[in-house]
Amino acid sequence: MSFLKLLSSLHPLNGHFRAAWRREGRFNGYIPVSVITGYDAKVCHLCKYINPEGESNSFLATKFVLRAAATLPGSVSTSEDQLSVRRQNPYPLELIESLVNQQSGLPESTSVGALLIPSSIKNSVEPLTVSVSANGYYLDVIARELGVTDASQVMVSRTIGKASSEVRLYCCTPKSYQLVSSSDSHAKEAVQGCLNERASYFAGHLIYGDAILASIGYTWRSTDLFYEDVSLHTYYRLLLSKMPSGIYKLSREAVLAAELPVVFTTRSNWRGSFPKDILCTFCRQHRLPEPVFSAASSPSESSSELPASHSNEDRNGEGLAVSGRELVDSGGAFRCEVKIFSMCQKLIIECSLKKTYKKQSDAIQNAALNVLSWLNSYFRKLDMSIEELSSLGVELDIQFYPQHFFKEFVWCQSVHNYWHSIGTYSNCLSQPNTMVEYSVRSINIEGPSSGVSPSSGSLASISISISLVAEGEDTKELLESSEEFEFEIGTGAVIPHLEAVVAQIVVGQSASFIMELPPQELVFAACNDSARALSLFSPSEQNPYFLSDCSLEYSIVLLRITEPLEERMEKALFSPPLSKQRVDYAVQHIRESCATSLVDFGCGSGSLLDSLLDYSTSLEKIVGVDISQKALTRAAKTLHSKLSPNSNTLLSNNRLKSALLYEGSVTNFDHRLSGFDVGTCLEVIEHMEEGQACLFGDIVLSLFCPRILIVSTPNFEYNVILQKSTLQSQDDDPDEKNQIQSCKFRNHDHKFEWTREQFAHWASALATRHNYSVEYSGVGGAAGVEPGFASQIAVFRRLFDSPNHIDSAHQYEVIWEWSITDSSRSAL
Repeated sequence: MSFLKLLSSLHPLNGHFRAAWRREGRFNGYIPVSVITGYDAKVCHLCKYINPEGESNSFLATKFVLRAAATLPGSVSTSEDQLSVRRQNPYPLELIESLVNQQSGLPESTSVGALLIPSSIKNSVEPLTVSVSANGYYLDVIARELGVTDASQVMVSRTIGKASSEVRLYCCTPKSYQLVSSSDSHAKEAVQGCLNERASYFAGHLIYGDAILASIGYTWRSTDLFYEDVSLHTYYRLLLSKMPSGIYKLSREAVLAAELPVVFTTRSNWRGSFPKDILCTFCRQHRLPEPVFSAASSPSESSSELPASHSNEDRNGEGLAVSGRELVDSGGAFRCEVKIFSMCQKLIIECSLKKTYKKQSDAIQNAALNVLSWLNSYFRKLDMSIEELSSLGVELDIQFYPQHFFKEFVWCQSVHNYWHSIGTYSNCLSQPNTMVEYSVRSINIEGPSSGVSPSSGSLASISISISLVAEGEDTKELLESSEEFEFEIGTGAVIPHLEAVVAQIVVGQSASFIMELPPQELVFAACNDSARALSLFSPSEQNPYFLSDCSLEYSIVLLRITEPLEERMEKALFSPPLSKQRVDYAVQHIRESCATSLVDFGCGSGSLLDSLLDYSTSLEKIVGVDISQKALTRAAKTLHSKLSPNSNTLLSNNRLKSALLYEGSVTNFDHRLSGFDVGTCLEVIEHMEEGQACLFGDIVLSLFCPRILIVSTPNFEYNVILQKSTLQSQDDDPDEKNQIQSCKFRNHDHKFEWTREQFAHWASALATRHNYSVEYSGVGGAAGVEPGFASQIAVFRRLFDSPNHIDSAHQYEVIWEWSITDSSRSAL
């Protein structure tokens, strides 16, 4: 590009050339080489082509440009220090005067907030004010702040953070690259710095000595000088954005509340940036190439109806490699492979999912989330051994290459590990998503009980505010707030303490609690550097921003609960809802059986046990078993309220003598539950793998031996009706429609769903093996009318007396227990 053409464009170098002619003295007209290498992408690519190490060593590009300038002695000259260039033949005087007289867009003097990042990791980042003027060159001002004579001795980094950011790092050129005169002792002393690991971590290339973090310079948007303040808030958000969980937190605008979910369920339930986008952002933040996704379609292992995988390979709209055809409606299964390479194209991480997904997009998102979860664990415990990382990788279908991986993340260890060692945050930062490290106190719940509480898989909508409070002082500073914040229960999408409190309240209730401080970087990333917040910080010798005797106060209101897709579909199509019809069916059979004891396998939140307390029955003992302690906690709360002395429940259930809740897997036998009159298992087996469901059937009929067993499970053939009903009620969102249309099962958590024939084959074989009779029924729909019942039910009845089992092992843990003669007690 010619000089005149450059001046007529909005290229960032335009402003630098204009400012160069306003420089006074011997530097008039000189452009620092670091500006050319920092702003001209073509020059950068050429330099990296010459030597790939230029990606991590920006000083190589400076040497290449100077070497090229030396071959043009008749047209380009260098300054005395040889780190800036100038046109040797002068431009026309009228052109120079027009450049000098152009308005810069600045007032006479402007103060810009910046940060000084010391080279020593032990010294704190400090606020700095840079004063720039309309007639000066801002890089000369930054040079003086760094202790050198002019802008030619300043290195300019690439932009930091998101693509639209103008935040850059400025530092002195190291001694080995700077050619200064022997009399310039000040400049020599200034460049005698050690490696600045914090600055290098942000820039992605080597930076020596103290550095200035600032957002100031010429852009593609205007010929005027752009500037905005950079504060500690900016710094800590940049630090947070280098971690997978931090990227997710920032996308949700909930630094203190959100956490990267541990599972990807459905696109409609996920909030914030999707895993694939987060992983791409993470790679950009660490100057790595975009991750490579390869999604492959193959026949389902459990279905013989699927077509064979094709050998041809094409590309979908996202540029992903896709093998075979996307035959989701035919039951096609997708796997995804993700590879992450270093800038030198060395493979550092690869994830090959063993699990298959019915949609290509789900396979991609889950593969990305596996990689993010693995990286998140590493950032939370940077001293994790290779053996630990490898073991975690096996769990997540990940293989990593230590010799290349650690080279790419060499600086993050010193930067993040430093915070492990200061203040009260040492243990918190290493594992910030564990309840062990934080303690919650002063929980206060207010408001009447509506009876509508969250359950796993539902979307909870809350209003939330989080404030920094100083103990012993009437001082509070709001850090974060949201009038409506949604998250999916049971996926770890918020800090565990927040979800635990939400699980204790119902719609319309409010709760507040005090929590110990999280890592300092989270507080600063949220607090926006307000004067009131900073006034609560007490300086210490190691850390001038130490939060002494401070804590966080959370205030929440549960606004509403959106039930999982399966429950929403069932409520929309059935009256009463299908879930209530299943419970009513079981209650009717229990009352007719004159049973005195009942065990509910997979009791969940206790909906069946709760309903039984509303009727007069012959039951004397009821027991619930579930593997989820959260669900059992809700069940205990419900049963406790109904069985308290102030409740009328005991009047209508005068035979009930005891109630218990056990935590344990229903595929494990515990002799304490053997020989009950009735066993129930409503909509549970589909949440297991098919092999586990078969194992449960054998164990329950051969060892637990209930007189009657009632099992319900979805009828897969009915799904087409549920899906059509849901599609008619959707908005005109094509993604949402496609998602539901291609959904094979009713709920993301289902491992299988059987047709009527498959269910009957399972139940009849089970009954034959264990001397039971079986009869079939259901709820929702009608027998003999296609496609049958929405929920199909099998009722097993024991034909002979059950044998006595000697095994006395206790496989279950008592979570809650009630007796009519004793006060209720809990093991929670």
